[in-house]
Amino acid sequence: MANVDGSWETVAKTPMGDQKATLTVVSSGDTFTGNFNGGMGSAEVKDGKVNGDTLTWKMDITVPMPLTLDCEATVDGDSLEGKVTAGAFGSFPLTGVRA
Repeated sequence: MANVDGSWETVAKTPMGDQKATLTVVSSGDTFTGNFNGGMGSAEVKDGKVNGDTLTWKMDITVPMPLTLDCEATVDGDSLEGKVTAGAFGSFPLTGVRA
Protein backbone atom coordinates (compact mmCIF):
# COMPACT_ATOMS: atom_id res chain seq x y z
CA MET A 1 0.00 0.00 0.00
CA ALA A 2 1.29 3.45 -0.91
CA ASN A 3 1.73 6.18 1.66
CA VAL A 4 -1.27 8.30 0.74
CA ASP A 5 -1.37 10.47 3.87
CA GLY A 6 -0.41 14.12 3.84
CA SER A 7 -1.10 17.32 1.97
CA TRP A 8 -1.18 17.33 -1.82
CA GLU A 9 -0.93 20.41 -4.04
CA THR A 10 -3.34 19.54 -6.86
CA VAL A 11 -4.43 21.02 -10.18
CA ALA A 12 -7.64 20.08 -11.98
CA LYS A 13 -7.78 21.03 -15.67
CA THR A 14 -11.38 22.29 -16.01
CA PRO A 15 -13.30 24.29 -18.63
CA MET A 16 -13.03 27.20 -16.15
CA GLY A 17 -9.23 26.97 -16.27
CA ASP A 18 -6.74 25.31 -13.96
CA GLN A 19 -8.21 24.91 -10.47
CA LYS A 20 -5.50 24.66 -7.81
CA ALA A 21 -6.31 23.22 -4.40
CA THR A 22 -4.71 21.48 -1.44
CA LEU A 23 -6.03 17.98 -0.73
CA THR A 24 -5.43 16.75 2.82
CA VAL A 25 -5.56 12.97 3.34
CA VAL A 26 -5.67 11.12 6.67
CA SER A 27 -6.08 7.38 6.08
CA SER A 28 -7.32 4.73 8.47
CA GLY A 29 -7.18 1.26 6.98
CA ASP A 30 -9.20 1.26 3.76
CA THR A 31 -10.86 4.65 4.35
CA PHE A 32 -9.68 8.25 4.61
CA THR A 33 -10.91 11.64 5.72
CA GLY A 34 -9.72 15.07 4.71
CA ASN A 35 -10.58 18.24 2.89
CA PHE A 36 -10.01 20.08 -0.36
CA ASN A 37 -9.20 23.81 -0.13
CA GLY A 38 -8.70 26.06 -3.13
CA GLY A 39 -9.61 29.26 -4.89
CA MET A 40 -13.21 28.11 -5.38
CA GLY A 41 -13.69 27.37 -1.67
CA SER A 42 -13.34 24.29 0.47
CA ALA A 43 -15.08 20.93 0.68
CA GLU A 44 -14.90 17.98 3.05
CA VAL A 45 -13.99 14.57 1.66
CA LYS A 46 -17.00 12.23 1.69
CA ASP A 47 -16.88 8.45 1.32
CA GLY A 48 -13.07 8.45 1.13
CA LYS A 49 -11.73 5.01 0.25
CA VAL A 50 -8.19 3.66 -0.11
CA ASN A 51 -7.57 0.65 -2.35
CA GLY A 52 -3.83 -0.01 -2.52
CA ASP A 53 -2.41 3.19 -4.01
CA THR A 54 -5.76 4.50 -5.31
CA LEU A 55 -7.95 7.04 -3.54
CA THR A 56 -11.63 7.56 -4.36
CA TRP A 57 -13.87 10.18 -2.78
CA LYS A 58 -16.78 12.56 -3.27
CA MET A 59 -17.04 16.29 -2.57
CA ASP A 60 -20.06 18.58 -2.44
CA ILE A 61 -19.27 22.01 -3.90
CA THR A 62 -21.36 25.17 -4.15
CA VAL A 63 -19.18 27.27 -6.49
CA PRO A 64 -19.72 27.78 -9.38
CA MET A 65 -22.94 25.80 -8.68
CA PRO A 66 -24.11 23.12 -6.25
CA LEU A 67 -22.68 19.83 -7.48
CA THR A 68 -21.27 16.55 -6.16
CA LEU A 69 -17.87 15.72 -7.62
CA ASP A 70 -16.62 12.12 -7.92
CA CYS A 71 -12.85 11.95 -7.62
CA GLU A 72 -10.21 9.29 -8.14
CA ALA A 73 -6.43 9.54 -7.88
CA THR A 74 -3.57 7.07 -7.89
CA VAL A 75 -0.56 7.85 -5.70
CA ASP A 76 2.93 7.08 -7.03
CA GLY A 77 5.57 8.15 -4.52
CA ASP A 78 5.25 11.93 -4.13
CA SER A 79 2.85 12.47 -7.04
CA LEU A 80 -0.74 11.63 -7.82
CA GLU A 81 -2.77 11.46 -11.00
CA GLY A 82 -6.46 10.95 -11.57
CA LYS A 83 -9.70 12.62 -12.54
CA VAL A 84 -12.59 14.66 -11.22
CA THR A 85 -16.01 13.82 -12.63
CA ALA A 86 -18.62 16.60 -12.49
CA GLY A 87 -21.79 14.77 -13.48
CA ALA A 88 -23.11 15.82 -16.89
CA PHE A 89 -20.15 18.22 -17.28
CA GLY A 90 -17.74 15.31 -17.80
CA SER A 91 -14.37 14.38 -16.34
CA PHE A 92 -11.27 16.52 -15.92
CA PRO A 93 -7.65 15.48 -15.31
CA LEU A 94 -6.30 15.88 -11.76
CA THR A 95 -2.59 15.92 -10.95
CA GLY A 96 -0.72 16.69 -7.76
CA VAL A 97 2.50 16.57 -5.79
CA ARG A 98 3.07 15.99 -2.10
CA ALA A 99 3.37 19.32 -0.28
